[in-house]
Amino acid sequence: MLRGVIIFFILLMYICRLEAQTHPVEVVHFDWYENLTQQKNDTTYIVNFWATWCVPCVEELPYFEKINELYKHQKVKVILVSLDALKRKESVLQPFINMKKIASTVLLLNEPDYNSWIDKVNSSWQGSLPATVIFNHQKKQYVFIENSVTFDILNQHIHKQ
Repeated sequence: MLRGVIIFFILLMYICRLEAQTHPVEVVHFDWYENLTQQKNDTTYIVNFWATWCVPCVEELPYFEKINELYKHQKVKVILVSLDALKRKESVLQPFINMKKIASTVLLLNEPDYNSWIDKVNSSWQGSLPATVIFNHQKKQYVFIENSVTFDILNQHIHKQ
């Protein structure tokens, strides 16, 4: 019995340490994205729409993390926008972020009526995941990719003039 209690507390401390190592996921509404796209600065924004239940989304996350690490001291901002259900934030999304040690900014978009905002991201978007938007106002750059991406594709778009 005592052994079980000790193991329980060790696991609890491990879980708490994992959560302390990562940043909390902020819940946002679509106006957050609209405000971001109005930024008139020279930062390149890479916004990836994804979900924990989307296999191709999860498979490409390391590429975004690599870009985030490679350009962390430059004007490149990686933002991972989860489309997981709000009720899964604490039980699935936050533990997933912790387990994968995601360093990029992760937001949870709380807009369940996808039809009200998908066309505002890109009129050609059919709603499938993953989807990525890359933009930089000073470079007059806007790229929409409704498919999986690779590190090379992301890196090429960052360097396009």
